[in-house]
Amino acid sequence: MTNRSLPAVARLLAGLAFAASFAAVAGGGDHERARRALEAGEVLPLRAVLERVERDYPGQVVEVELEREDGTWLYEIKLIRPGGSVVKLRLDARDGTLYAAEGRDLHPSGRHAD
Repeated sequence: MTNRSLPAVARLLAGLAFAASFAAVAGGGDHERARRALEAGEVLPLRAVLERVERDYPGQVVEVELEREDGTWLYEIKLIRPGGSVVKLRLDARDGTLYAAEGRDLHPSGRHAD
């Protein structure tokens, strides 16, 4: 395999991981709870949250979870940054506020610390 084909393979694997993780979240009663929360306006649509994340933390999304913790809906998003580092973000699903970020290269928009 050449270096030129690595980004295509990485995109394919990331897409498969995203589909698998979304399917896991959408399984069973969790899917219905998430749908009801969206319809009730308790959570932002995933697309709206991903647009914010992509603007501030560019990279390839590889996993998304929507979970309820202590009465608060949270989106947990794992992504691979352009430099290859993995970042895990936890956001308030109601308004997209960032609760926590783990990983290297956490500066928004790919900026590095001086």
